[in-house]
Amino acid sequence: MEAMHLSNEAGDGEVSEVDSLQLIAFSIDEQTYSVEITTVREIRAWNGATPLPNTREFVRGVINLRGTIVPIFDLRARFGEGKTEPTKTHVVVVMSVDEKFVGILVDAVSDILTVKKSDVHPVPEGNSSSDNELLRGIITHDSRMVGLIDLHAIVDGAKLEE
Repeated sequence: MEAMHLSNEAGDGEVSEVDSLQLIAFSIDEQTYSVEITTVREIRAWNGATPLPNTREFVRGVINLRGTIVPIFDLRARFGEGKTEPTKTHVVVVMSVDEKFVGILVDAVSDILTVKKSDVHPVPEGNSSSDNELLRGIITHDSRMVGLIDLHAIVDGAKLEE
């Protein structure tokens, strides 16, 4: 299966590069989330993962990506919404986090967004502590709410404490 190549297309010129973020948006059920496009290395079709012992339920296992072992995190399970039952339409977004590659299993990649940094708002109080810990902020884009994921928080706590 060939990986999807991401292009870095210029927007309509309304948002300056210095004041903007380019994000890749993806869905989990009806919710839309995003990460900064500069962290994304590849988008791959779901082809399974080799399970690892002593890991949390949101760690699906690892894949071999051209000689690099990449852990795969189930984003739905990480948000406490139950384990994903992957189909042929699910994808893994491979990203770079602190010089390591990680992958997150999502339902589908939906869009590339360019937003102003000032449009990123704090996660409102009263949401579950999981949302507050796993999201860097909330963005309103074309009348929809998009969660900006904190990648470090997503990958923290993957190994079970002994």
